[in-house]
Formats: sequence, structure tokens, C-alpha cells
Amino acid sequence: MKNEPDIVADYAVNSVAIVEHHAPQDFRDRFALRLVKFMRIFADKFFAGRYGHRAVVLETVAAVPGMVGGLLQHLKALRHIRDDQGWIKELIEEADNERMHLMTFIKIAQPSGFERFLIAVTQMIFYNLYFFLYLLAPRVAHRVVGYLEEEAVISYTQYLEQIDAGLVENVPAPQIAKDYWNLPEDARLREVVIVIRADEAGHADKNHEFANKIASGEHP
Repeated sequence: MKNEPDIVADYAVNSVAIVEHHAPQDFRDRFALRLVKFMRIFADKFFAGRYGHRAVVLETVAAVPGMVGGLLQHLKALRHIRDDQGWIKELIEEADNERMHLMTFIKIAQPSGFERFLIAVTQMIFYNLYFFLYLLAPRVAHRVVGYLEEEAVISYTQYLEQIDAGLVENVPAPQIAKDYWNLPEDARLREVVIVIRADEAGHADKNHEFANKIASGEHP
């Protein structure tokens, strides 16, 4: 993540979360990027400009990779009797952070019964697909998450633009968000989107870093 402390602390009009796009280096990276772009088509078609509801469904998906990766890294470290180099803690914390994004947007968007059903089906499918992807190709799995998080930064930037344009009401921030991110009592939706976007930028950078370490052999 670039300049995260400044982003979290500063709620000025021009506060932005900056994430560096990872240019694909080989066919594995290109596969990961194309898969994410393909997945985005469905999100754009179904949710259009309803960014709050998009966030509710997509954050349930975003919370899966960290937990799967943490579990498989834990088992791998035990199996090979070696240190995990801090990956397990990092991945589990990522999953919990994404869960807090979900808990926040549930308070804001109030998902419908159909969206709750969609969440259950999406999670069931994605968990199994991602589990086997990580088991067989962890580098690709981390690259997929890196590109997913890049797309999340784009989506939250568009969400922020809608708030600033008055197309989405800048409602008060839920108490759960104020407690988790230490936001001021008068914080509103705009501040919530900024800190969540900063989180997503950090996850993108970290997962691309993990993929690079696997590719270089730093993390067998």
C-alpha cells in the first residue's frame, strides 16, 4: 500500500489510495488477470452503480482467499516442519479485515433476501475453486487476489466519485466502522470508503508480493 497512514488519517477532498498495477509477466499472470476481468463483467452487469450492494456480495468473496491461504500455508509449514515467514498471520488478518468490510456494508446497504442467497451460492462456489487453485498453483492464486484487489480499488474510487457527485447519500458511518478504524464520531460514508479503499490497496500490494516471492523461490 502506498502512503496508507496518510490516507487513513487525512479525509481531505483529494485523499486517494494509490495501488500500482502489476503488469503480467508470463502466461500465469495473464491467466490471473483475464480471470479477474471476466469475473468483473458479472459484477458490473448485476450491480451496475449499486456500489453498496456490490460491496456486500463481493466482500464475502474477498474474505475467502486469506482464510484459505492461511489454512494451506499452516498445513504446509507443519508438513515440511519449517517457519512460515509470517504468511499465516498476514493472510488470516487479511481475511478478518475483509470480514469487517462486509460487516460495515451490511449496516449501510441492508442486503435483500435474494442477495443473501447469492452470497451463499457465490461463497460455496468460490471457496472450492479457490481452495484447489491455491493447492495446485499458489502463485496464481495470490496473483488473482492481487488483481481482484486492484479492481476493488477502482470500484471504491467510483463509489467515492458517486458520493462526491451527490448520487449516493453520504450517510453517517456505522458505529462498527468508527470503532474498527478509529474514525471520528462525525465520520460519514465517504470516510469509510476511503479507509476501506486503502485496505484493498494494501491487500493488492501484499498478494502481488507473495506471488513474486513464490516465483523467485524465496518462499517454497
